[in-house]
Amino acid sequence: MKTKHVMYKPQGVCSQFMDVTADENNIIQQVMVLGGCNGNLQGICRLVEGQPIDKVIERVNGIRCGNKGTSCPDQLCRALEQLKSAPLQD
Repeated sequence: MKTKHVMYKPQGVCSQFMDVTADENNIIQQVMVLGGCNGNLQGICRLVEGQPIDKVIERVNGIRCGNKGTSCPDQLCRALEQLKSAPLQD
């Protein structure tokens, strides 16, 4: 199976790094997040794994954290947008 991968540096949130992999059909295979609210991010990662990239973006795009203009789920959408156009690897 071919996969694509992106390492993303979130902006404006507590998490420091997102590492996301998807397969050739744009199904999310793995999400790892460094920093941020550990329990919440573990839950988000498990919920999105196995889901289509576009479906996740549709569901969590624009979520805000408190009075911030973004959130970890919203930043995950930015990573997923980059992942969609990433090259496939063997």
